[in-house]
Amino acid sequence: MTDLSAQKRLAADVLDVGKDRVWFDPEAQGEIAEAITREDIRDLVDEGTIQPKGSSNNSRGRARERADKQAYGHRTGAGSRRGTAGARENEKENWTSRIRAQRRRLRELRDDGPLDRSQYRELYNKAGGGEFESVARLEAYIENNYDVEVND
Repeated sequence: MTDLSAQKRLAADVLDVGKDRVWFDPEAQGEIAEAITREDIRDLVDEGTIQPKGSSNNSRGRARERADKQAYGHRTGAGSRRGTAGARENEKENWTSRIRAQRRRLRELRDDGPLDRSQYRELYNKAGGGEFESVARLEAYIENNYDVEVND
């Protein structure tokens, strides 16, 4: 049995893996023993005589399964929570996306005609003051108080 430790070290460096992940073709040990430069090792890698073994990392199967369940809303009870409600869902980002959606809808209604400028400004200010929880609540308020149809 030939000592191929130098070749293994070079191959690990060339392949950018650990020494334990280098595979030598058992049929070509003589050829590998003659490879003494990095260039020789690179040639053997190109031929397939030296190959990197697959990495053995922790399996992500269970993690994917858990992530799928959490996306569906399971496994998110009080015992699984670390951090306050504000840390788990940023209140400012939540507010920003809601108010942008409401203001976008108000602009659409103003530009398409159902709302005039003064109604738009009044509703804009109410939205900014937190009067409406969502675009749906805003539209319901408009239909009830302005006798306007807001359906697209």
